[in-house]
Amino acid sequence: MKHLVHQFRYKDKFLAFDVCSNTLLELDLLSYRALELYSQQQFSIDEIVLTLKDQGFTEGISEIRETIDDIVKLHKDKILFSDEAIPEGSLFGDDTIIKAMCLHVAHDCNLRCNYCFASSGHFGGTRTMLDLETGMAAIDFLIKSSKGRKHLEIDFFGGEPLMNFDIVKQLVEYSKKQAMLYGKVIKLTLTTNGLLLTDGIREYLNNEQISLVLSLDGRKEINDSMRHTLDGKSSYDVIVPNLQKTVDGRDHDNYYLRGTYTSENLDFAEDVKHMRDLGFQYVSVEPVVAPENLSYALTEEHVERIKKEYELLAEEYISSQGTAKEFSFFHFQVDLDKGPCVAKRLSGCGAGHHYVAVTPEGDIYPCHQFVGMSEFLMGNVKQEEGIQSPELVAEFKNTNIYAKELCKTCWARFMCAGGCHANAYAFNKDLTKPYVAACEITKARLEAALYIKAIELSKG
Repeated sequence: MKHLVHQFRYKDKFLAFDVCSNTLLELDLLSYRALELYSQQQFSIDEIVLTLKDQGFTEGISEIRETIDDIVKLHKDKILFSDEAIPEGSLFGDDTIIKAMCLHVAHDCNLRCNYCFASSGHFGGTRTMLDLETGMAAIDFLIKSSKGRKHLEIDFFGGEPLMNFDIVKQLVEYSKKQAMLYGKVIKLTLTTNGLLLTDGIREYLNNEQISLVLSLDGRKEINDSMRHTLDGKSSYDVIVPNLQKTVDGRDHDNYYLRGTYTSENLDFAEDVKHMRDLGFQYVSVEPVVAPENLSYALTEEHVERIKKEYELLAEEYISSQGTAKEFSFFHFQVDLDKGPCVAKRLSGCGAGHHYVAVTPEGDIYPCHQFVGMSEFLMGNVKQEEGIQSPELVAEFKNTNIYAKELCKTCWARFMCAGGCHANAYAFNKDLTKPYVAACEITKARLEAALYIKAIELSKG
């Protein structure tokens, strides 16, 4: 039963998290130790009582028995050790419904970032831009492939999408026109490094209410060590004022500032605080994904240090709430009551069957991190059927936590949904073998998020 309840101590709190029901309980030390023994299914209640007395608990036998009785009742009521309902057959059926698209409007970039998975924007191919015809075909493909799904998403991506801003504007208008024609609601997002955010572009993006993902790695020396201009100069001094003006112009709403941390800034909580102090309220930082032979790569040896940093960040997050320095950290936002649907809890982002990436040539891939890998080419939006590789679709549909041995008994399986497919393939050449260092980092920040949630629950 241990894989059904995750017990952990975080700072001064003893916590128990029911894996299947999302129940989170704060315990005293006696209850915590009693639950540990009970979950092993090796001891009778009398043996648990005696073991706890031997461990030095001074409570009377009747009080210890009462504690164990409470645990038994929580088990009986399915509040703890709730049943895991393993679905039979496909989670998604035979139909393929695409509801989100990463549309690559530029396979070129005006930065040269050390860790860029897109090979400085061209994804291992030629530097090119999306044309209007292909972009319209991509939107038509999304609408057609969405079938009865009403709410859709398009992320204008690159490279740097603002290098092809005229096409972005035309595709925004086309998407609105097609959405109205077919009764769809399309949410638009644009991911940008901020170098080209002029007053005119800012005004357009804000007026159109396009969600923004803005890239910055934090402190100037950290950002500039990884994110260079074409001539190797600092990007921070140009980007920060541009991003600040953009966020000011949208009343500090409908955006996320996204950074990347590496082995060279394991004190990344300082970068989050720096971004907060610059005036950005909505912040996320992600661990770099890089081969372990690179100097800035994260490996399993860094995990303990990263755990401590999430602890520091959690304390900063808690102390900031209700003050002028309050901020929101993406990975600390967990909803235990209204979380993702069952399918998303089991298989994650939906890459390859709910979500796809489309290149400037119109080629379709399972997601942006598979772009350029010929073995993952799914088709082209200019073709009548679009997706020409149903076997790839089936493979991604079936790549869920029950297809991954490491995930089957992991306490975080329903919260991380098996991790990133692209990371698994990059490190292990197997979609069903998660990247272990990433797993440990994910669990570290989830424990921090649950600790924060426990504090919030205790305050009512």
